[in-house]
Amino acid sequence: MGIVKIGDGLHEDIRKASTVMCRSINAQAEFWIKVGMLAETNPSMTFNEIVAQQLKEADVRLPEIEAA
Repeated sequence: MGIVKIGDGLHEDIRKASTVMCRSINAQAEFWIKVGMLAETNPSMTFNEIVAQQLKEADVRLPEIEAA
């Protein structure tokens, strides 16, 4: 574990987002860092694809949406 120094504006954005997403401030920052790292190392993937892949790797079963 370590300390990451960030600007006041970014910290405020993380605080606001954490409230909306029902995460702690630290969990929100960690989520953004992880998604950012995955996006940089997988530039052809969308945000939704990254999240879906992470959920699959965690063995989370998601309901399928039926086509109309």
